Amino acid sequence: MRKSYRVKKEAEFQRVFTQGKSCANRQFVVYMIEKPEQVHFRVGISVGKKIGNAVARNWVKRRIRQSLTELKPQLKQDCDFIVIARPGVAWMEMAEVKDHLIHVLRLANVLVDEDK
Repeated sequence: MRKSYRVKKEAEFQRVFTQGKSCANRQFVVYMIEKPEQVHFRVGISVGKKIGNAVARNWVKRRIRQSLTELKPQLKQDCDFIVIARPGVAWMEMAEVKDHLIHVLRLANVLVDEDK
């Protein structure tokens, strides 16, 4: 995922975290804030030390980024959102990570159904 699709600055990350709406399932928490002036969505990914060592955390980040890249056409374009991983996600297969991410993105209203 290109860097223009990432929430990079700490202040922007904190703004989404404090002002955004949140939704969660057992594996992920998503905070989302509407940004109607934006051309495309931006995402921040947070994987804390409770997930595991650096290798496990990087593994989870790669899985999240890959899932978001595959879901890119279905994601709402006028928002910033943050995906926070919860403990237990490090032992999941790629398909499970994607399924749980799809579930929480639908709850957060970030994933737009193709039928609509």
